[in-house]
Amino acid sequence: MHTRFRAPLRAPSAVALGGALLIALALAGCAGASTSTATQDGGTLVYASGDAEPTCLDPHVGGNYPQALISTQYLEPLVGRDDDGTITPWLATDWTVSGDGLTWDFTLRDDVTFTDGTPFDAAAVKTNIEHLQDPDTASSTGYLAVAKVAEVEVVSATDARFHLSEPDAALLESLSQQWTAMESPAGIARGQEANCQAPIGTGPFIVESWTPQESVMLVRNDSYNSPGPQAQHDGPAYLDAIEWRFIPDAATRQAALLSGEVNVIDNPQPDAIVAAEASTDTTHIDAPRPGSVNRIELNTGQAPFDDIRVREAFVRAADPDPGIESLYLGTVTRSYSLLSSSEPTGISDESLFTTDVDEANDLLDDAGWTERDADGIRMKDGQRLTVRFPVSTNQSVAAEQSLFEQIQANEAAVGFDVILTPMNLSDWYAALAANEYEAVSAPYTKVGPDVLRTLYDSDGIVPAPSGYFANHAQLSDPDLDALLQQAAATSDDAERTDLYAQAQQIVLDSYAVLPLYDQQNHFLVRGATGVTTLGTVATPTFIDARLVG
Repeated sequence: MHTRFRAPLRAPSAVALGGALLIALALAGCAGASTSTATQDGGTLVYASGDAEPTCLDPHVGGNYPQALISTQYLEPLVGRDDDGTITPWLATDWTVSGDGLTWDFTLRDDVTFTDGTPFDAAAVKTNIEHLQDPDTASSTGYLAVAKVAEVEVVSATDARFHLSEPDAALLESLSQQWTAMESPAGIARGQEANCQAPIGTGPFIVESWTPQESVMLVRNDSYNSPGPQAQHDGPAYLDAIEWRFIPDAATRQAALLSGEVNVIDNPQPDAIVAAEASTDTTHIDAPRPGSVNRIELNTGQAPFDDIRVREAFVRAADPDPGIESLYLGTVTRSYSLLSSSEPTGISDESLFTTDVDEANDLLDDAGWTERDADGIRMKDGQRLTVRFPVSTNQSVAAEQSLFEQIQANEAAVGFDVILTPMNLSDWYAALAANEYEAVSAPYTKVGPDVLRTLYDSDGIVPAPSGYFANHAQLSDPDLDALLQQAAATSDDAERTDLYAQAQQIVLDSYAVLPLYDQQNHFLVRGATGVTTLGTVATPTFIDARLVG
């Protein structure tokens, strides 16, 4: 027996409407100003990113958020997802699943071609899944997302049949992400080097050129005819082009926005967000990423955090709330959950994270860390209570790095020696791969609660072909594994929600994770309208964007 799902075509999203309202208010507020508020078709929008510049523009390779940001402009997934979590049609128009959950049939659009003229069809879907699963692709996020797909059968040009090795209730969520978006088979066949330079998709823009450490030039796809669920018009984009610049320094990005040199920036500092909210000519888009929250994870696989008493002591002494309040200026809300506020299956347990310095000291005493050296750092068997904490400066904004410094000082008061080491993204990956850490902040973006399986199933300690592994807490709990695997195989929503709740409670009770706040995903827009974000991984889309003036 097959159950048919046909996701409804969506109305304008709350994010899209909210963004449009903010822009309208901003423009209305500028009615008396000298700057023109008229929109225009054509022109080049300039986007400035503070995220790490990708080493490869193909999100199948590796699979990090900076790749998702830019690839949203030229690659499209099989399905979309709206803001309430409903999966919607995109390149696939509908789908059916067998009663045992092992066979999925996807009906594909029959009028779409990649920008090199290659048809989008079932054979292309098969090539893409095989590309993700090929160890030579060195995929991580996409590889994990389609791990249960045993084979894609080409039934006809418009019917791709997925045969699974075991049921996967998260398959549609996984296929909505940029890391599994569709690429031209002919483009893939050129080899990884060429495909990293300029992946070929079906999206509204085309990669024209890439000047490393400077910018990527994207030009309009004049034949575009596959608008996603959040597009407000059919046909090609209004813009002629997007110049996608890489500007690591937040102050420089902000200055470029205010001067009119750029139209959109990401990763603004909290004070810039507050200023934008009070401005009449700058729009703020707040689009929290799905998946996990920003959090600190403690490596349970080695000393000292292989002892739950030491983990709880660290959590009880951290006291992040004052820093969050002072550094983020009200732009974030403290979280006590593993999952983003955009994930309705998340549970929260504030009682586990109350600050109690006396309790932290008692726990460390009980764990045998009773001596102190001349610096006040606790000792046991001649070893200092050292916590190596590598910090990715590409993923943690300045406010977050300052928060970690405050936590470092709080931990020192009870005897932890927290060593914060700022580093670039590639060095950070290398430190994790070498297990040279006791604490880490490693946000992970994935649509839906199945991110819990990626992050906390013991299989997640094993690296993907890229070398990256996601279970940085190195939790290995058979009961937790069983719950996560059962949830992934369960199609009943209520049962799945209950299983994920049980799994989350196990992780929270382990004191292996200190939740902080949603993964911050803010965009400031000036001199443009119609910019919104996708309901999948909250990346910006410019299909409806127009320049102002």
